[in-house]
Formats: sequence, C-alpha cells, structure tokens
Amino acid sequence: MKKWRKTLVFVIVVYVTLLLGPIAGFDLPRILVDIVRSPEVLFQQLLVGVVNGAIIAIIALGYTLVYGILGLINFAHGDLYMLGAFAALTVVSLFGVESDAPLEVSFLPMFVAVVVSAMFCAFLNVVTERFAYRPLRNSPRLAPLISAIGVSFIFQNVGLFWGGLRAFIPAMGVNFAAPKSFPDLLPRIDILKSLGMQTPIVFTTKDLIVLVIAVVLMVGLQLFVQYSRLGKAMRATAQNLEAAKMVGINVDRIVALTFLIGGGLAGVAGLLVGLYNNTIVFTMGFTAGIQAFTAVVLGGIGNMTGAMFGGVLIGVLSALSDQYLSSRWTNAWVFAVLVIVLVFKPSGLLGESLQEKV
Repeated sequence: MKKWRKTLVFVIVVYVTLLLGPIAGFDLPRILVDIVRSPEVLFQQLLVGVVNGAIIAIIALGYTLVYGILGLINFAHGDLYMLGAFAALTVVSLFGVESDAPLEVSFLPMFVAVVVSAMFCAFLNVVTERFAYRPLRNSPRLAPLISAIGVSFIFQNVGLFWGGLRAFIPAMGVNFAAPKSFPDLLPRIDILKSLGMQTPIVFTTKDLIVLVIAVVLMVGLQLFVQYSRLGKAMRATAQNLEAAKMVGINVDRIVALTFLIGGGLAGVAGLLVGLYNNTIVFTMGFTAGIQAFTAVVLGGIGNMTGAMFGGVLIGVLSALSDQYLSSRWTNAWVFAVLVIVLVFKPSGLLGESLQEKV
C-alpha cells in the first residue's frame, strides 16, 4: 500500500476513534487520570492480561502449527479445546475431589486430568485430520475450510451434550447450556504478601502455576520444532510439501504429528482455563477460537513466536479494556487494534514482510 494511502487510513482511524470513542468508553483524559490515581490497578490488570493471554497463546499455537503445514485454518480447534476442558472436568469429578482440597489430595486428580485431556484431544485431532481433512488435501482450499467449520459444529454439539449429560443425570430438567463449575484445586496463596510486600497487587500461586505451565509448553514446543529431527521435518514440510515428499519425508505422518501436538496443547489449555476460571461452558470454544485466531493473525500467521506474542497482547488488551473502557466493547477494541496493525503490516507484527504492489 502506498504511503499516502496508509496516511489516509490512519487519519480516518483517528477521526473515527475521536468521534465514536466516548460512546464506546474511550475517554483518554479520564483513563489517564485513573492510571495516575491508581497505578496498582494498571499493574493488576496487566498481570491478569498476561495470565489469560498465555492460555490464549497455547491455543493459538495449535492454529499456527496446522496453518504452517497445510495452509488450513482449523476452525474446529477452539471447540477441541472446549472438549478438553470437559474431559478434564469429567476426570476430576470421577475422583470426587472438591474445591480447596489439600494439594496432596488434588495433585493426583489434576495430573490424571491433564494427561487424559491432552491425550483425548490429541487423538481426536488426529482422527479428524485423517477422515475430515486428508481426503480434501488436494481439493480447492474452500473445501477443507468448510469441512473445518462442519467439524466445529459437531464438536460444539458434543460439548453441549457432554456438559448437559453431567447435569441431566443427577437432576432431570437442568439446563444443558448452563455453565459448569470446575473445582478450585490450585492453591491460592498471595506470593507478594507472603514475601512481606505491602501492596494491593495480588499475584497468587494460582497465577504462577498457570504462567509456568504455559511458558514451559511454549518454550518446549519452540525447541522441539527448531532442534529435533521431527521438528526439522515439520519445518521442511511447511516450507514445501511436495519437496519434502521427494526427499523421503513421510508427509502424512508429519501432518498427523502436527495435529497430535496441536490437539495435546488444546487439551492442556482446556484444563488450565478450568482450573483458573473455575467455570466452563460449551460455547467457550467459539470465543477462545476467535481470540486465538486473532492472536495468530496479529502476531504473524504461521509464526509460532508471533502466535505467542499475539496471544499475550490480546490478553492484555482485553484486560485493560475491561477495566478502563467497557467489557461490552472489548472485542471491538481488540479487533480495531488488529485492523490498524494489518493496515500497516499485513503480515502481522512478527510475520515476514510481504512485497508491496505499487
């Protein structure tokens, strides 16, 4: 895009922001005054945004892995994450543990839940690839895209039945669509106060556990793709699928491995969001899927580092919008930022620069 066009778009965006901003809660002087008066609120929201953004980043990695290999936008990935949350809740329920159970009692159920949810989502993702996507691999791109949307609806209805079944069996007539409570099993100790710091900012062991798990998963995946033999095969397949076949790489196996890893990450993310927010619902996959896909595009689609950065950025933007603007307009502001970024850098913040046409 020519420079004058970018300047024109920027002027239009600024004008619309100034015109409609107050209606949507964007009152810059008021926001600055609130930040100066209560900087601890800003830091608290940044912390909340980073934690939620880390979960979004884990989901986004599954999107960007599949797109990098096949160029497929797997719209069913968000609903797969939702099924992982229900699988984890089912395992925890079978153990019969309740909220605030001692760590020595809740550790085994949480460990089994993370293994089961990861394996379940990984297996389901591989089966989906084998029977829903692989037969359409050489078809026009619209065919697997529509197939992914269809799989998303199937997963969502499975989640509707699964979540409703748990409430329907003990008490007939319970609303199937009602959110389900997830036991609060993670310890909630205020780390800053335990260290003797007198601050209104709350940073609990629950936040720390979620962040540590997210960082380990993201860094581990990055190292696996960069340095392992299978990771190099994945990168070769992503670069040129036909050339990868010619040098002896089993492309079908690599694609299946990609879906396996992406599904496992979705399952772990489902468990984490259940443990962190303590509530799940069958519609949460759609919302998380949109956020994760936005993170992928914002950071640079096909770029794992970009997906991680985009996820954290969306988490922070959402938290700040909820605090200083209005939760009703959060999605609008997040997508407004996405549009502005794509206008000036169509490949995303960390994506490879595309040659512009004059």
